[in-house]
Amino acid sequence: MDNVENIENTEQETNPIQDLIKASLAKDYNNANKIFGEVMTIKMSDLLDQEKVRMADQVYNGAEEEEEELDDEDIEELESEDEEDEDEDEEEV
Repeated sequence: MDNVENIENTEQETNPIQDLIKASLAKDYNNANKIFGEVMTIKMSDLLDQEKVRMADQVYNGAEEEEEELDDEDIEELESEDEEDEDEDEEEV
């Protein structure tokens, strides 16, 4: 019976995103902020680990550096940022 209880306990783990939404809807902003911080920490850690693996592959295995592909949204965002920078420069003069 103990084995069955252990299996049930592992299946009942909650999704942190669901917890974040529940806390936000309950207006428990302190808990929502805590959960958000934990989720972002995990995501950033995962991204850093991926980058470490990629860099180690380049250094030790001689893998070529992959250029990031920009999609249409990224290009539009970069263009709008350039236009904003130009507008700010013109206002300063």
